[in-house]
Amino acid sequence: MAEKVYQCGLDAAIDVVGGKWKPMVLWALHVQPRRFGVLRRELPGISEKVLIQQLRELVRDGVVHREVVEQVPPNVVYSLTELGESLDRALAPLGEWGEQHMAHILGVRQPEPA
Repeated sequence: MAEKVYQCGLDAAIDVVGGKWKPMVLWALHVQPRRFGVLRRELPGISEKVLIQQLRELVRDGVVHREVVEQVPPNVVYSLTELGESLDRALAPLGEWGEQHMAHILGVRQPEPA
């Protein structure tokens, strides 16, 4: 397989956090580590399959840490790595921009009356 070539740093960052759910997973984990079931409840609308896939990709990229807690029943806890914390800090201004402009975004996306 050919090695991935990025055009710029933004291209690399989007490759890691691209999609609807990865930024939301990072947002949920920035407060504290979470078990899978807690993440699933905090992200309404995400399917179990998609959450598993997104977490696997974030773990693969070194942004999220997966720890199996030996107990009965076994638990899996997800947390941000140091790299994930730095990515979360980088995404914070984007979230602030979204908060400031949410009303505008919703307004321009309203369907026109028939």
